[in-house]
Amino acid sequence: MKQANISDFCALEDKEYLSKVKEFFKDKKHTYFVETYGCQMNVRISQTLAGMFQEMGYVPAESKEEADAVIFNTCCVREGAEDRLLGNLGKLKQIKKKKPEMLIMVCGCMVQEQGSAEKLKKRFPFCSVLFGTHNVHEMPKLMFSALTKGERQVSVWEKEGDIVENMPALREKEASAFVNIMYGCNNFCSYCIVPYVRGRERSRRSEDIIAEVRQLVKEGKKEITLLGQNVNSYGKNSDEISFPELLRELNKIDGLERIRFMTSHPKDLSDQLISAMAECEKVCKYIHLPVQSGSNRILKLMNRHYTREDYLLIVKKLREKMPDVAISTDIIVGFPTESEQDFEDTLDLYKQVCYNSAFTFVYSKRIGTPAEKMEEQIPAEITKDRMARLIALSEECCLRANEKYLGRTLEVLVEGVSKKDESLVFGRSDCGRMVTFSGCACLTGKIVKVKITSVKLNTLIGEME
Repeated sequence: MKQANISDFCALEDKEYLSKVKEFFKDKKHTYFVETYGCQMNVRISQTLAGMFQEMGYVPAESKEEADAVIFNTCCVREGAEDRLLGNLGKLKQIKKKKPEMLIMVCGCMVQEQGSAEKLKKRFPFCSVLFGTHNVHEMPKLMFSALTKGERQVSVWEKEGDIVENMPALREKEASAFVNIMYGCNNFCSYCIVPYVRGRERSRRSEDIIAEVRQLVKEGKKEITLLGQNVNSYGKNSDEISFPELLRELNKIDGLERIRFMTSHPKDLSDQLISAMAECEKVCKYIHLPVQSGSNRILKLMNRHYTREDYLLIVKKLREKMPDVAISTDIIVGFPTESEQDFEDTLDLYKQVCYNSAFTFVYSKRIGTPAEKMEEQIPAEITKDRMARLIALSEECCLRANEKYLGRTLEVLVEGVSKKDESLVFGRSDCGRMVTFSGCACLTGKIVKVKITSVKLNTLIGEME
């Protein structure tokens, strides 16, 4: 694995050039703003971008309009994220005219998507730096080149490289942190652009992951969330330990109190992982298990490599080992050719599982994926009706799942004070539910016991014991 530090990033043409770069920033107070679109993986990447900014002497700006350097960390999984980016870039055009020294940058999945970098270059000529998903570590070098040469910098690697370790990061939460364990995806679901913009699966060395978690614990973190496009395949096609074994190793770390992970592909969820979840006291009894559809015909078209029967068997095994396990999911509505019967199959599976929560999406056509070329794209009026029915069922099941916690005492990791009511604090329980209760800011970062007295759709309300 490649080791990295900020001096490596800044080693440009020669030492003389680097000294000019340092002189350029001397005695200047520069500000930055990072805007993030998409998943937790992107949130984690944005933490690295912020860490690099801080090492270069930048400080956070209150808004992107006020910043000296703005970077958009993009997502192309759904059309809505792309539309928001384009709108926000357009708004900065007039500000750039008033502040010509402002540095505007775009990175991430949308830039990595085939042909997108060229389109962005033409549409937004005021963007000074564009780079993809594989060379995030190059941001400082690209920034310095753009600022000192006055030339636009575009760098999109066609293929993923080695994982760069020891990158700086600015993690804002006091007691919890995201930790990448792998990058990329090998599954090629027919609707998904991720394998094309994130590359093939690469697992970090377990020793690097364990060392990072130990360091986070020393810094006061009590909870970590392990991230990967499919954490269940961690270690495959390499000499690394398996994901269940990694959980057991992390479970041994003194001072670490909670371990979460996402996302899990059902086709790779093993009996060994279920046993590790049940037996490791620090692993939260919660799993995000995307089903996407309850129809076997649609699942086959999606290239998901499991049936509804397979999925329901996994849920049965999880609940046999952990009766209180909380399960959330992802569901796509309106996949090409989806019939009313296919959708009814999804509703039926949802009722059987009765998820604690669900992320529901209308199918979004992604250029370059097999699903894009499928005939019989579902009309918007049909998907709108189906989505409304699914959301109604989701809310019903969510409320029913929340009611099971009434009168029970849960351990809650306090995240902060409510913005709506300063007399309340909020945090997450082991089962992943948001809990609010009376308290003060001094509880932030602590795990406290809270008795649940009432429930709302997305929140449990309680009293600290």
